[in-house]
Amino acid sequence: MASESAHAKPIKGGGFLIEDLAPEEIFTAEEINEEQRMFARTAEEFLRKEVLTREEEIHAKNYATHRELMTKAGELGLLSIDIPEKYGGLGLSKISSAVVGEQFALQSSFAGTQSAHVNIGTLPIVFFGTEEQKKKYLPHLATGEMIGAYALTEPHSGSDALAAKTKAVLSPDGRHYILNGQKMWITNGGFADLFTVFAKVDGERFTAFLVERGPGLVSGHEEKKLGIDGSSTTALMLEDCRVPVENVLGEIGRGHKIAFNVLNIGRLKLGARSVGTIKLALGQSVQYAKERHQFGQPIANFGLIKHKLAEMMIRAYVGEAVLYRTLGMIDSALDRVDKDDPREVLQVLEQYAIECSMIKVWESEALAHVVDEEVQVFGGYGYSKDYPAERNYRDARIARIYEGTNEINRIVIASQLLRRARAGELPLLDAADQIFHEDLPSSDTLKLNLTNALFADELRLTAAAKGMTLAAIGGISRAYGEQVRDEQEMLGLIAEMTMDVYAMESALLRTQKIMATRGGEASAAQTDITRVFAREAALRVEKAARTVAAELADGEDDLESVIDEMSHRAPIRMIAAHRRIADAVIEAGRYNL
Repeated sequence: MASESAHAKPIKGGGFLIEDLAPEEIFTAEEINEEQRMFARTAEEFLRKEVLTREEEIHAKNYATHRELMTKAGELGLLSIDIPEKYGGLGLSKISSAVVGEQFALQSSFAGTQSAHVNIGTLPIVFFGTEEQKKKYLPHLATGEMIGAYALTEPHSGSDALAAKTKAVLSPDGRHYILNGQKMWITNGGFADLFTVFAKVDGERFTAFLVERGPGLVSGHEEKKLGIDGSSTTALMLEDCRVPVENVLGEIGRGHKIAFNVLNIGRLKLGARSVGTIKLALGQSVQYAKERHQFGQPIANFGLIKHKLAEMMIRAYVGEAVLYRTLGMIDSALDRVDKDDPREVLQVLEQYAIECSMIKVWESEALAHVVDEEVQVFGGYGYSKDYPAERNYRDARIARIYEGTNEINRIVIASQLLRRARAGELPLLDAADQIFHEDLPSSDTLKLNLTNALFADELRLTAAAKGMTLAAIGGISRAYGEQVRDEQEMLGLIAEMTMDVYAMESALLRTQKIMATRGGEASAAQTDITRVFAREAALRVEKAARTVAAELADGEDDLESVIDEMSHRAPIRMIAAHRRIADAVIEAGRYNL
């Protein structure tokens, strides 16, 4: 199949901090093709006709219903997008997978079942399985005949996954590994057939195993959860569980490579579902605001409600920009390697660990804001189980915890940037030195084409945000060296700045691309969103940079003066812009960009 993102420019993970891209060099949601949209429509129709009509059974944890629906999803190809054609799948792109994943936001509990199966339940075999393992399991996972799950977390090792206690010992005849231990929070744990289980061979070498349900593997009781309460979440007990040696996944002692890189893709897919839920919650909020009357008029007419709807719309648009830019980069990189070679696939997945973690954190926190505001728009009815806001609010909360907590992912973002900078993989420290020790380029020297001229201030704000982020990275690296790993607050600030820079640039590039194609009048809402978000994000970046500067004030670097020199002010009528954004979504009745 031809590349679906062939025009996406090859770029190193994290390279956006030092490299400026043109709009045509990134993938945007507007370029989703008709085949991909067809899959999205198929998924939406399946959710509305087959899944939503059986919500009562789903929330009752009726496993027969879950399995039946998964089989139907398999028949429609909704479980096999990421599985190569030679093993019974469709072999499509991550973009195709994401547009389908967005639709599953319509039923969060069943989305948990499907997502755990197609992502962390199936992808370990797709990326790291032997030919025999792929032939044995992937065709059955593609159809839903076999349900997959992923067993990494333990009662005393959540974020610290490598502290796992589950042990694997080779049997005397050398034909099996005997697994003993306990896993926790296993999605699909109550009825899955195949588990990717992580254990330490002889208590030392962290390794992945493909474990079929059978003797020695027992599911615990269903957890009583705050949200997504229709999905199965259980503990998993392994008691002298015999696993054939041919079911070792990957290399012995290299299980961490599988665990963390599959989680990277899981984080990306979680971002897609978060975007879908943001759009869903926005649409519900708009419809309610138009129908609910107070003081003789719809509450959608009131300024403070409009502000909420506008901020929700901004997060939906920017969330899409960030998500599909990243998907385009990853698909483009995967198109350039041998997908049957796990080493090459591994290199691609590791390359974009920073972006995957940013997607997970940014999208889940945008979602948290949106569902909280949805409850507020609904008022008292938002607190009622008879209205959708209450369930959206509860179901969304887990997104900031699983696939690695947002705190862990912030540390991943910052520590990966610093590690790559020190290793010379990214010249971030050189760029930071230039900011400290050379004359800064004047913003007036920016080369602006006709499209860019309309966004001159946004380009300057983005350039300044990049400069401040690089300066902070350089200052922190010099101040703490290898000990920076103990400075979690500083790492968190680097992560915040980096995410805002990536989101600012992604929104700006997307809007420039739309404007070049459609013209200014047809992209008025996108322009307002980009201008508002750029200013909000730039202020956050500057605030974070000044916080870093204050902590480093006793050092030799005068970070504060560098920030002063780079700081750019470009006020616009923010209230008027928010009103225009809100009016656009109110008129449409839903997210329609």
